[in-house]
Amino acid sequence: MASKLFDPQTRDRAWLLYAWCRACDDIADGQDHGHGMTRLSDGPERIARIRALTADALAGKATGEPAFDALGLVAAECGIPHWLPFDVIDGFALDGEGWSPRTADDLLRYCYHVAGAVGVMMAIVMGVPAGDEATLDRACDLGLAFQLANIARDLSEDDAVGRCYLPAEWLAELDVPPGEHMRPAHRAGLVSLARLLTDQAARYEASARIGAYALPFRARWAVLAAADIYGGIGRAVAQAGAHAWDHRVSTSKWSKLAAVFRAWRLARQAAPDPLPPRPDTLWTRPRR
Repeated sequence: MASKLFDPQTRDRAWLLYAWCRACDDIADGQDHGHGMTRLSDGPERIARIRALTADALAGKATGEPAFDALGLVAAECGIPHWLPFDVIDGFALDGEGWSPRTADDLLRYCYHVAGAVGVMMAIVMGVPAGDEATLDRACDLGLAFQLANIARDLSEDDAVGRCYLPAEWLAELDVPPGEHMRPAHRAGLVSLARLLTDQAARYEASARIGAYALPFRARWAVLAAADIYGGIGRAVAQAGAHAWDHRVSTSKWSKLAAVFRAWRLARQAAPDPLPPRPDTLWTRPRR
């Protein structure tokens, strides 16, 4: 929905980048367009294939895989640093290894790899210079917000395939044994942990909204719409409480349209002068 708000060239490039992200995710998790995630026994081999195809695409070689060729095209056109796609692949590798976070910092580092780095690449596609670290930090924040909301929403689905993104130290504080967080006896604690995730998502979303003012109008409109739409998932999880995992939380067509209209009004407003600094309390992506 939000991508339709971009100017045509930016929209096409965003779709090319998304095609690569989607293909990598499908290969890594054995999915079909984001559906049907399963337990896999050949995770490392799948990641090796993703790395090889990505390296060839970034080197300008035809891979025979349209989604990877798409990455090579958009990276060359927009000047995306080649280490960024490999940062994303490092996140898929963590999943392939059966990784789980021990601390909150571990969780945020994972969110950077699978979503924050994508936000950085998207900002470059929108015209942000690769050296504009302040704006790219805000773009990363939007990716972090999206992934934290994703994790809160998908706790049950992830548990079904043996994954848990709740930090071990959080679970230990509530005396929840590893792998048992979805049991009914722990539902009250799970609600409090999901609220931690959605509260963090809201803080990173707020930071990202400030960064949107560095973008051209249509890109700013699209980013603010995406923040509102995806932020709605986190807010819905928090509001549902113990029932958040009875069914997969989603947003309706009408709520998306309302978010697009709210974003249009915000995008037309003048940027705050001066822009507030990014809070020091927020986790910051790694520098290269």
